[in-house]
Amino acid sequence: MTKISIRFYNDREVRAVWDEENSKWWFSAIDIIRAINEETDYVKAGNYWRWLKKKLAADGVQLVSVTHDFKFEAPDGKKRAADALDNECVQILAKHYPNNKANEFLDWFTYSDNTIDGQSRKKAYTLWESDLVADKDVGKVKSLQQIHAYLFGGLYDFAGKIRTKTIAKGNTLFCPAEHLHNYLKLVMVI
Repeated sequence: MTKISIRFYNDREVRAVWDEENSKWWFSAIDIIRAINEETDYVKAGNYWRWLKKKLAADGVQLVSVTHDFKFEAPDGKKRAADALDNECVQILAKHYPNNKANEFLDWFTYSDNTIDGQSRKKAYTLWESDLVADKDVGKVKSLQQIHAYLFGGLYDFAGKIRTKTIAKGNTLFCPAEHLHNYLKLVMVI
């Protein structure tokens, strides 16, 4: 079974596929282009990616791995093989991007303190140092949702809600969304 992850950058999905053999994530190159350029059109993003790939190759920057057999679900619902970049290639792409739009994306991708993760970490320290958690019944989903809303409110639109999409962070795949309700029933009081 192939593990697929969807991460969100400014409400744009960046799909990733887990490579069991090499123990790493591969990210959809077109999704990265869409995210950086704030492009809604897959065709335009694909055209830009092909142009950029040729430009970078001419400059001696080779990004695309020999791995082209990962399939991502296209907007029409069909799975298609697509260019995929590993962590190192995503960082190289961002550093060689033709404009400075990729800097913010790279901050997000590498979890710098300027990112949502950095901001939520600061909120987590504040929450930990306060007595707010002591007042919460952390054994209930509602309380966990309130903590999640505190940590990620204003950063993610799904803060405090039970998510409906499968997500990952780094090499960690969180509970798949389709199983989340059942697992919550098993381990907590809803």
